[in-house]
Amino acid sequence: MIAPQPPVPEANLPEANLPDANSPDSPVPKPAAPNPAAPNPAAPKPAAPNPAAPQPHVPLHVPAVHEEAAVCIELRRLHRYFGDTKAVRDISFSVRRGQVFGYIGPNGAGKTTSMKILATLDLPSYGEAFVDGFSVINDPELVRHRLGYMPDSFGTYRDVSCWEYLDFFARAYGLIGRDRIRRLRWVLDFTGTRGMAEKPIRGLSKGMKQRLCLGRALIHDPSVLILDEPAAGLDPRARIELRRMIGELSARGKTLLVSSHILTELAEMCHSVAIIEQGRLLATGSVEEIQRERKQHRELVFRSLSNPAKLAQALAQNPTCHNVKPQDDSVIVEFVGQPADQAELVRGLILAGHPITEVSSRLKSLEEIFLQVTEGRVQ
Repeated sequence: MIAPQPPVPEANLPEANLPDANSPDSPVPKPAAPNPAAPNPAAPKPAAPNPAAPQPHVPLHVPAVHEEAAVCIELRRLHRYFGDTKAVRDISFSVRRGQVFGYIGPNGAGKTTSMKILATLDLPSYGEAFVDGFSVINDPELVRHRLGYMPDSFGTYRDVSCWEYLDFFARAYGLIGRDRIRRLRWVLDFTGTRGMAEKPIRGLSKGMKQRLCLGRALIHDPSVLILDEPAAGLDPRARIELRRMIGELSARGKTLLVSSHILTELAEMCHSVAIIEQGRLLATGSVEEIQRERKQHRELVFRSLSNPAKLAQALAQNPTCHNVKPQDDSVIVEFVGQPADQAELVRGLILAGHPITEVSSRLKSLEEIFLQVTEGRVQ
């Protein structure tokens, strides 16, 4: 493949040195001025309009199914089978416009398969999916102009520079002239690769290649971004920069679907998440909603002036306390109950002679929820 050369900015383009038709030195003869009053017998008479003749094609605006709706990504009863393997089984969820949605699951859970269907790179066996209101099955071209896809692994051309790589995809999306130059410069600035615009891709580190791939997904200014494991193999500073860029894109109104195995980072930057295993959706919603739905994930930490072993023995006898674990100066329990039950538990401990000095509660992290919801099965 011959790599395209970087375009010359319009400001540096030379003026065309064309001869003036009115100049006496011009090799082109100056045509005589026409006389509008003189009849031209050789001119053909205009034909009468023929209503049966085919009319020129006028492109029509195809309205979105959910035009201007709050939901920007939607999966409806999505299934994808590969022979006997059911990669995706009855997946349904939606992502609101401008939100960051985390897609969580073990390897082989069906995340990449469903993301490829959203990116119009695969077709579902059953079900439907919509991106920005357009069907990925019926309107794939309209979806592609509104969507940027960053796969977990992507091919690059080793002897092509960053500018040439991005310029190739800008031209493929139909960007021309000054709009293409402005878009290329913005992407290079946003991803922090402006200083490496002329550097061959083979000389880039893993983190800089990830930035370049993100720039490729952004080159046509899509409203929806699908990022499959964007933080894979990045160092801590690069992951921090990636979180900053994702947050800025969300603030600009873009909708992002992000899959990752680094759950602590997803919990920090995502508005809502979905947990998938063996092609089935196990939980969806915000992290706080999933935590509240699973009351067994709520933990209480008791501190007392008495012996922690005695306090643990008293807590183990209460039906609302499970998995009682005494530590150095505290006791941790999994509490199942309402706030009134918690208040009654503390009152009972004090009446029983336990000098309680502190009671704190916390919700389990996204990693802990993931471990409890999933079973580590693959297909």
